[in-house]
Amino acid sequence: MAELFAYTDGACSGNPGPGGWGALMIAREGGKVIKERPLSGGEPLTTNNRMELLAAIGALESLSRDSEITVVTDSQYVKNGVTTWIHGWKRNGWRTAQKKPVKNEDLWKRLDAAQARHNVTWAWVKGHAGHPENERADELARAGMAPFKAGK
Repeated sequence: MAELFAYTDGACSGNPGPGGWGALMIAREGGKVIKERPLSGGEPLTTNNRMELLAAIGALESLSRDSEITVVTDSQYVKNGVTTWIHGWKRNGWRTAQKKPVKNEDLWKRLDAAQARHNVTWAWVKGHAGHPENERADELARAGMAPFKAGK
């Protein structure tokens, strides 16, 4: 049976500014890549954290059936948020420990719903450190941002 991976990344030119997200979907069997699917998108005025979240959401929402998947992100914000912080936020009515509204609540709720359909393992890799799939996700994120940058 194939193993499914999503390598995700977000990019922003200015923060806030035009941004993009990318996800490289890879199916491997016996360690060999049997299928790849690139995904990307962007927005004219956004933040890096929103793009990181949308990359993971885009990957999970692209799956047509319930799946077992490893989502690999270079964002500690996404990984820690979805594996640890979200439980307290939900308990506290989407408030932080300091009783402030959770930033990007709309996307956290969307990510929570998207992952609920699947058996997701979350993994973190250091960004811009030569990890081939993470570098490709970064390229996709920058391509998603390109139409929204000035002069395009």
